[in-house]
Amino acid sequence: MAESTHAFDATQHNFEAAVIQASFEQPVLVDFWAAWCAPCRQLKPVLEKLADEYAGAFRLAKVDTEAEMQLAAVFGIRSLPTVVLLKGGQMIDGFMGALPEQAIREFLARHEIVPGVDMTVEEELTLDESPTQTVTRLQQEIAAHPDQPELKLELAQAFMQLGNASAAEAELDSLPPKLTGDARAVRLRGQLDFARALDGAPALPELRQRLDQDANDHAARDLLAVYQVVSGDTTAGLDNFLHILRTDRSWNDGLAKKRLIAAFNVLDDADLVGTYRRKMASVLF
Repeated sequence: MAESTHAFDATQHNFEAAVIQASFEQPVLVDFWAAWCAPCRQLKPVLEKLADEYAGAFRLAKVDTEAEMQLAAVFGIRSLPTVVLLKGGQMIDGFMGALPEQAIREFLARHEIVPGVDMTVEEELTLDESPTQTVTRLQQEIAAHPDQPELKLELAQAFMQLGNASAAEAELDSLPPKLTGDARAVRLRGQLDFARALDGAPALPELRQRLDQDANDHAARDLLAVYQVVSGDTTAGLDNFLHILRTDRSWNDGLAKKRLIAAFNVLDDADLVGTYRRKMASVLF
């Protein structure tokens, strides 16, 4: 069987970024297997087939336990095959043995993982669209297919690209429960929180002047950090949130920690997010 485009070999070197950090964006199914294991050889093509069919609704990470004994030890693997599901950096469920395909589908469905649309195809279809054209197209598709709530999530993304935060929020609020935890919805919520924080905020020169006068003006530093994250000066923004956390972690009901977590949900750079998650953890623990 051809290698799945939604599956990859996980090793100790890429596990942090490709599995743990990636699971904040989309669920990752980790298959612990070995070449000598007959049930493993039976299960592998089934998992790869589902990874392709689900078109990015989850990623399949394959761990050869003979080559990656340390990873197997970390997860306490004692039987092969063992499959674990990670979401949000945490192992939330799993199963052992070569389950039949239907049982695996039911396992995925319990965690609201359903077949998706291959993003490579979707990008090709919308490559030449402007944000306004995308909104119009999606509104027409929703009218024609009201039973497909995923379209409303796409519409919320399109509204956000247009800068219409209120319309994006309205679409998010109308999503069914099964989609509220979708990585795209979580990211949009973070973007909305940042946009809301800057509503009516002082201009950047005023914030910098306030900090020059008082380095412990956490309110000014917080808004400056939001500006920086939104404008792409990400490292400076994260550093400012960390400064507040180190100085007074309880300030404004722990807002600096909340801002950092929101930023992690918004950012695409898995390596940067991983670095600052560890920095945040060192401050908190």
